[in-house]
Amino acid sequence: MLKTRILVVEDEAIVAEDIGRSLLNLGYAVASKVSSGKEAIKKVEETNPNLVLMDIVLKGDMDGIETAKQIKTLFDIPIVYLTAFSDEKTLERAKITEPFGYIVKPFRERELHIIIEMALFKHSIEKKLKESREWFRVTLKSIGDAVIATDPEGYVLFMNPVAQSMIGWKQEDARGRPLKEIFNIVYEKAGEGQGSHTILISKDNKRVSIRENSDAIKDEKGNIIGLVLVFSEIS
Repeated sequence: MLKTRILVVEDEAIVAEDIGRSLLNLGYAVASKVSSGKEAIKKVEETNPNLVLMDIVLKGDMDGIETAKQIKTLFDIPIVYLTAFSDEKTLERAKITEPFGYIVKPFRERELHIIIEMALFKHSIEKKLKESREWFRVTLKSIGDAVIATDPEGYVLFMNPVAQSMIGWKQEDARGRPLKEIFNIVYEKAGEGQGSHTILISKDNKRVSIRENSDAIKDEKGNIIGLVLVFSEIS
């Protein structure tokens, strides 16, 4: 079984060596130890570590927070901050990079182990969630019916190309708008004894007879977390 590889970004050589020894004692592999932001980005690309331990205060052009921003933009690797400072201003800056944990120096090996394992677990869960969302998006995009998904309050989150074509709204314009604002329908009588049918009125006032079906999306506790609306034109 391959060991978890960790990149250490720390500009104090003695501290970096101490962290490296602790990681080896805990059963991890040290991908590399670097002292600057530029070196860190280069080593992430070269070694593809499973996690980065990033000192917030680094010498040079980039501090740890700026380095973490660039790593987050370029790579999908969790970052845990190492810091001797825990003031609110620094933490607020650090939050923007969405780190997977913080550890305040000096720390014990047990603390380091717990934070690393929690960060790796959280990252794996988020990765699976992203993959599920992508699968869901691609599936809905490729089916022949029109599909619109909303949040629990009824605001549009997603529309597949068929829905965009039928209602005349682009997804980027419709996202965040109430469903009732973009999905404009009326009910008209179909004829004597035939009840009524649903007419979709598009953004450019085209009228199309449709069949529609909607269902709530629920989480494992039964709470409604969204709505999926499926509709198609009736020839």
